[in-house]
Amino acid sequence: MIAAANILISAFLSFVALLGLLTLRWVLIRQGDCDPINRRLLFGVQVMMLLFLGRLLLILTGVAAFRILVLLGAALIPLAVLLLTEGLLRRHAPQWAKALIAGGTILFAIAAFWYSPVIDPVRLYGLLGFQVAGFCVSGLLIMRRDRGSLSFAENTMVTRLALSLLLFIPLAVGDFLADVFRLPIQFSSLGVLVFCWLAIGLARAQISHRETLLILFVMICAAVISGCLIGLVVDVGRAEALMIIALIFAVMVLAAVLQDARSLQAEERSFGLLRHLATARTEDPVAFLRDLRAHPLVDGAVVVHDDSLRGLQPEILDLIFRKAPVLRRASPPSLGPAADDHIAHLFLHYSATHIFSAQSAPRVLIALSMPSLGLSPHAELELEVVQRMAALIAHQRAEVGSAEGVVDG
Repeated sequence: MIAAANILISAFLSFVALLGLLTLRWVLIRQGDCDPINRRLLFGVQVMMLLFLGRLLLILTGVAAFRILVLLGAALIPLAVLLLTEGLLRRHAPQWAKALIAGGTILFAIAAFWYSPVIDPVRLYGLLGFQVAGFCVSGLLIMRRDRGSLSFAENTMVTRLALSLLLFIPLAVGDFLADVFRLPIQFSSLGVLVFCWLAIGLARAQISHRETLLILFVMICAAVISGCLIGLVVDVGRAEALMIIALIFAVMVLAAVLQDARSLQAEERSFGLLRHLATARTEDPVAFLRDLRAHPLVDGAVVVHDDSLRGLQPEILDLIFRKAPVLRRASPPSLGPAADDHIAHLFLHYSATHIFSAQSAPRVLIALSMPSLGLSPHAELELEVVQRMAALIAHQRAEVGSAEGVVDG
């Protein structure tokens, strides 16, 4: 491999870690930077961004002054972890723990501006000990927490933080003792990427801890196997194989981070329909559906009124839409030859993939054309919710009209 491979890969890993942290920061701000937990997490994210920005600038420019940013970020990390742990556990750390973290932070933050390397490696070993002690303090608080006093979501986030610490501690030790272990690069950026992925994944409650660990295990195995195979093909040594594995793993985790952030954004957009359903105030089902035209599920919908259905038997239509309020061309109900003819006619006449009943008296149908490739279980569920809401509005309107007629009579 080229002589500068470790420099290039170190710069790339720092850049990838910055991208992951920026993505997590964007997600946190969108979720609400006024939330107390989000503010603490944002502080930690910004501290790590300071560290990796300094590391990247130091590699790219060779200016030794940027080492101050790296040392300052490293000095602030135990404080950021403790603040986040206190917020998640909803309890203060013991006074001795606060004194230890506060004192160490002040000491090593001041030492970061000591430009001369005379105090190294004593400063680096002291900083390593401080970081490990800070992580152990937070880990001890997490282990001793009262699970019953926390919600399921809080326990989940605490567990994700513990997983991140378990992975980050050995990687951080490897950064400080790279010469001792003969490591070609610093690997802590991989732990930061995993932390970003775990933090963003908290918003996707449908993925359990076991599934998360399985995915992480698969990514690690895939990176190790791919790196070893590449190493065998190009005949490289141990150091080069480690760099290839780190590179592959970093790319996979960054892709997972960006994908999860993109999925959250897509889910947020889909909630526009649910938000409209929750705030709808109209008593007219057709007007209700018209207001939803901005949503892809209802855009281009054809409203079919009773006078357009004169050639069809009302009792057969009643039977069909009682059985299947949302009629799907891919899976129509089996209700006999007459009903089959009516269903085939509706789908053929309106070139529809879905037809649902918005109102029964007078009858109003909504015909939609949505390619099967564009559908998902989530979209199908949303469509059923739209139909149910329209039917409830129509039913409520009919009841109000009947009540008014009784009063007038």
